[in-house]
Amino acid sequence: MNIIEISEKLTQNEVVAYPTEAVFGLGCNPFSQSAVEKLLMLKQRPIEKGLILVAPNLDYFRSFIDEDKLNSQHWQKLQKVYDRPTTWVVPAKADIAKFLCGHFNSIAIRVSQHPAIKMLCEQTGFALTSTSANLTGLTPCKTSDEVRLQFGEDFPVLDMSVGTASQPSEIRDLLTDQLFRQG
Repeated sequence: MNIIEISEKLTQNEVVAYPTEAVFGLGCNPFSQSAVEKLLMLKQRPIEKGLILVAPNLDYFRSFIDEDKLNSQHWQKLQKVYDRPTTWVVPAKADIAKFLCGHFNSIAIRVSQHPAIKMLCEQTGFALTSTSANLTGLTPCKTSDEVRLQFGEDFPVLDMSVGTASQPSEIRDLLTDQLFRQG
């Protein structure tokens, strides 16, 4: 499928697969509880774990971040371009939906320059949820063909290539710099 078709699926609160920096991700509209629930069921992912959001710039995350808890150094870290994908765990707004942040008072965000993420966010007007495209116990997909093998021929997949990163994103706490996952 192309950008327009995948964007339409996203605005219809469907779950789609799209390329990220290292693997294909499963994503949906983070403002739609029904879409996120479909995603969690498909991945067999517990709601308590929370999800990562991706977008091409910080403006897409303003609805989710408690900006009052961030200082200028935090904003600099968030805007910096790193040599590997970096996901930051940031303070979440008090009213953020629990289906996004699980049992945490934080939300994980990643500014991504991958062309697919940039185009999908621009087309839909929102950030995307991002979790690796793979069924429980299977290896994350690196091609659209692998996604179709795991999720079926009719699963909506954006036919573009993943980026050049060899590992999924590093995950760090923005306030403490604690490393949650090595990138």
